[in-house]
Amino acid sequence: MQRTPEPSAGSLWLATAHETAYPRLEGDLAVDTVIVGGGIAGLTAALALKRRGLTVAVLEAARVATGVTGNTTGKVTSLHRLAYTSLAADHGLETARAYGRANQAAIEHIARTAAEERIACGFRRVANYTYAETAEGREAVMAEAELAASLGLPASFTTDVPLPYATTGAVRFDGQAQLNAVAYVQGMARAVDGDGSFVFERTRVGAVRDGSPAEVASDGGTVRALDVVLATNVPIEDGGRFDERLYLHRSYIVASPVRDFPEGSTFISVEEPMRSMLGVRADRVQYALVGGEGHRVGGETGSAERFERLGAFARDRLGADAPTYRWSTQDAMPADGLPFAGPMSPDSRHVYVVTGLRKWGLTNGTAGALVVADLITGADSPGAGVFDSTRTVHAKLAPPSSAEAEAAESTAPEDLRPGQGTVVDDDGKPTAVYREDDGSLRALTAACTHLGCTVEFNASARTWDCPCHGSRFALDGSVIHGPAERPLSSRAVPAPHT
Repeated sequence: MQRTPEPSAGSLWLATAHETAYPRLEGDLAVDTVIVGGGIAGLTAALALKRRGLTVAVLEAARVATGVTGNTTGKVTSLHRLAYTSLAADHGLETARAYGRANQAAIEHIARTAAEERIACGFRRVANYTYAETAEGREAVMAEAELAASLGLPASFTTDVPLPYATTGAVRFDGQAQLNAVAYVQGMARAVDGDGSFVFERTRVGAVRDGSPAEVASDGGTVRALDVVLATNVPIEDGGRFDERLYLHRSYIVASPVRDFPEGSTFISVEEPMRSMLGVRADRVQYALVGGEGHRVGGETGSAERFERLGAFARDRLGADAPTYRWSTQDAMPADGLPFAGPMSPDSRHVYVVTGLRKWGLTNGTAGALVVADLITGADSPGAGVFDSTRTVHAKLAPPSSAEAEAAESTAPEDLRPGQGTVVDDDGKPTAVYREDDGSLRALTAACTHLGCTVEFNASARTWDCPCHGSRFALDGSVIHGPAERPLSSRAVPAPHT
């Protein structure tokens, strides 16, 4: 029997993208605005500011669009499951209306930008559905449709849901979109770079200082600017201000070849386990992307089983083949359900932040970036109130589930198989141990260099991830994703248990 090949442990978008090659910052520089982070929020802010006549410098620690943006689904929509029901209940109708308008404006901004900059990113209009399979779910989507329509959004209730299995109805938003987010952000980077503005890659920021001018110090030089925008998923150099205002949520996605997928439609289920779906064509292959199995980061294991469940759903419900790609990502979730875009703190004069995009980063990231661009240039910003980064957050973070609260039982290093990792106590020091494919062991300190939380092994990505604030480290300890700035240091492999 022929063995099914293992899926690639990386996103379809990044696997099929052209690699960028912007230089590393070497030396000092002065511009009007420096943006830290080369994802959807950072490049949207950079291009908006450049179009308004300012010079900008984007500093990206890795490569453009290789962070959270490179691991998204590609949905560009203002229909965020049952967001309007929850926002209206928690914050009132006007806040829900403003949130919807900001996301609708973000869709149109992306459409204009892709057209004006001639970015070949597969942008196309679709209808997006939040669908139900039960009578109770039907009531929920009917209520969401009625509420969203009353807020002026392109919503309707329908029982005509173009899925190959039975549903009881859906809220449908027309005029939504999907795209290749990596190609879109790379296109914005090309538009930003040049004419006195810059994009730098492999440039890790180590310190940010507010002032006149503000300063951003990196491992290659210092950039002085009138203003700084931090667009790094979880803010760096925030003095812990957002530690209790955000939590990290991990999601999983598989891309499976499929013979047919409903044209012009994207979907998300209202019932649990949540499933998010869309069709994508890449390298002349039609794929069904299925996402879900999400959980709050911390003490959670079983990524292989999560991918298996998503692959089984794609096979059983959509007629798809075994997954070719699989990946996971971590999103910053706001404690009160609303993103943050604006000054880092009430006393910040020149440092701005975009964070807490609640897993809908393509629209919320775009909307938040435009809020910050408006604030920097003194323009009227319709979304500034709902995205207010200095607001008091009354909501408490939900406690982790019992499964999330219980740390996984530690495996002794000598029992690890190739490709496995574990965290052990070595003479009172948490130590991260990984067995290489050649059988050798590698050990690192397990204390995150941000604020000291103990990292966990992410088996699907083969990374060490911090459950507290989202930092991610490679197997050699180098920083993949902040807010951590320093790598995990090497340690001696713990002696075997006797």
